[in-house]
Amino acid sequence: MQEYLIVIENAGANFCAYSPDVQGCIATGASIEEVTQNMREALEFHLESIIEDNEELPIAQGLKYYLSQKEQISSPSAYLTNIRVNIPQAA
Repeated sequence: MQEYLIVIENAGANFCAYSPDVQGCIATGASIEEVTQNMREALEFHLESIIEDNEELPIAQGLKYYLSQKEQISSPSAYLTNIRVNIPQAA
């Protein structure tokens, strides 16, 4: 189990999410709860693909890291949270 920071933004008709630690992994959903669950599933699938390709997993920096670095995360109205994801074991 690993925690990754996700950024959730209101996209008008729905919500979108991404993780600054895992480039290219995004999800959408009709509610914050749905986009969070979809993002958890997207991260697990994405990380599984990385393992299958024998690549290094991205380091999960987490919310504390980004706040301490004063990094600009998209819009000021974005919702930031850590979510736990199951990381599959390498075969």
